[in-house]
Amino acid sequence: MKLFKTLTGVSVIALSALTLAACGSSSSSSKDSSSKTSSAKVEKKASSSSAAAKQTAGGPLKDGTYNLEETGYNHGYRVQMSMTVAGGKVTKTTYDYVDKNGKSKTKDAEYEKNMKAQAKTGPKEYIPALNKSFTKNGSNTGAIEVVSGATESSLTFKNYAAQLVQAAQAGKTDTIKIDNTAKMKDGTYTLEEKNYSHGYRVVFSIDVKGGKIVASHYDNVDKNGKSKTKDTEYEKSMKKVNKVGPVEYTKALNDALVKKQNPSEVDVVSGATHSSEAFIGYAQQLINAAQAGNTSKIEVDNIVYAE
Repeated sequence: MKLFKTLTGVSVIALSALTLAACGSSSSSSKDSSSKTSSAKVEKKASSSSAAAKQTAGGPLKDGTYNLEETGYNHGYRVQMSMTVAGGKVTKTTYDYVDKNGKSKTKDAEYEKNMKAQAKTGPKEYIPALNKSFTKNGSNTGAIEVVSGATESSLTFKNYAAQLVQAAQAGKTDTIKIDNTAKMKDGTYTLEEKNYSHGYRVVFSIDVKGGKIVASHYDNVDKNGKSKTKDTEYEKSMKKVNKVGPVEYTKALNDALVKKQNPSEVDVVSGATHSSEAFIGYAQQLINAAQAGNTSKIEVDNIVYAE
């Protein structure tokens, strides 16, 4: 499943001040070497700044081992991941791409050579780097650093890591199955955050028809259900600092998803990095749901950090 760019159960990172409040599949090496390296640098700067911040909302992780695996092979490989929680903390993570014989992509010398020639990195480098970042950041999956040259794999990884965190919050130890090679099934797929950050939470749905996304409805709403795009004071204040506000970035992100169909190809909106990352990560989850034909609402007990 060719997707990627941030969060669930997730670590919605509350970056300091208004500026950062809104700034805040996968196996294809050709896609991995996409032009997103510049936005990856922005992501790293934005998300790492609150890695040690105090958590103010979001359920604790329940002890256990949580697993996720793709069901389909893409370029001969599929993802297998796991996360172990002890004492409410992430103590161990595993991540790999394996072939039909269970052999790791890191052992595929030809794949490594070809990808590295094009992207300056290969499975031997980016797979352990992503896993190390996951273990280090734990439930703060937004702080996982995108590996330059492996953007798509990094974004898929962040999506899957966030889904593991969501499962741990709910204590659901059944293996998460990702139908990554399946065509999206027609229907409406919905996701909502539970917790408010800076007075707002994400509500998001996509409409799928003929196996394609025909409409994207992403928004942030307050406790009265009012859209952030209607908050003229917020728009004015954010736009003054960031040159963009909810009115602009909300529309841009929704339009881009319908146009691109693939969240990993949705560009981060300059000045709204954090919101863009959240959008991309949640879009990936909705597409996962559409691939499985699961129209049940995804309720995200999003983790919020203090400013």
